[in-house]
Amino acid sequence: MSDKTYLSEIKEIRVDENSPLFDKTGMLYKEFSSDYRQIRYYTLLIVQSAPIEIKEINLLEQQISEVIKNAVKHGNRSNPAKKVRVWYSFDLDHAHLIVEDEGEGFKDLEKWNEFNRKRLECLANQDFEKLADFVSFRTAKSDENDGGNALFAALEYWDGGFVFNSKRNAVAMLKKFPHKRH
Repeated sequence: MSDKTYLSEIKEIRVDENSPLFDKTGMLYKEFSSDYRQIRYYTLLIVQSAPIEIKEINLLEQQISEVIKNAVKHGNRSNPAKKVRVWYSFDLDHAHLIVEDEGEGFKDLEKWNEFNRKRLECLANQDFEKLADFVSFRTAKSDENDGGNALFAALEYWDGGFVFNSKRNAVAMLKKFPHKRH
């Protein structure tokens, strides 16, 4: 694969208020306080609705946990008075979630996309020396545990899309599961 081919396939996080991924029709709903200690519990409450036959159930659980954690930590700044709202639906073919917090939104989205593009460019060019500059994405509000890694993984995992609303405080995502019909 040439560098140009690889770079034309770079995924980025989009902002699209009108994306069909924001359609909540027929989805289940849960609302949680922004209690960082409860993220694992919140994740399990949601994942229990997924069919056990989904082969990637552990990876799905990890991805859901990361999105909820970002809403609690970055969106609502772990303020338990602020809510995280989650709409979700699962079947053998897909996992569809919308996660919304009460925060100011992901203001550095364009900077993150540019950072990721440069990171992927370094990988495609096998420029590992320059890649060292793109290991961790940080903003003025980042702490020592932040690095943007959850977003790198989310773009790969949610193959049906990963889209923010215009306020950037809600993200809709879709994972497609290929399987054999009997």
